[in-house]
Amino acid sequence: MTISFKDKVAIVTGAGGGLGKAYALELARRGAKVVVNDLGGSRDGTGTSDAAAQVVAEIEAMGGEAIANGGSVTEF
Repeated sequence: MTISFKDKVAIVTGAGGGLGKAYALELARRGAKVVVNDLGGSRDGTGTSDAAAQVVAEIEAMGGEAIANGGSVTEF
């Protein structure tokens, strides 16, 4: 039995790398549209990073849908 997330949207924080990336990719494999959230280049969120865009490209390459987001979940 496979759990499907077809027609669902998943927001994954910290999805530019590590466990967040793994979750984002797996959710996409299972049909979710994924918001790949990643703050930036360093641990405190400063700087720039193209990590979220790279994860989006991976998801799109496997036929999924995703967008990159650089916002902080601590801010409205």
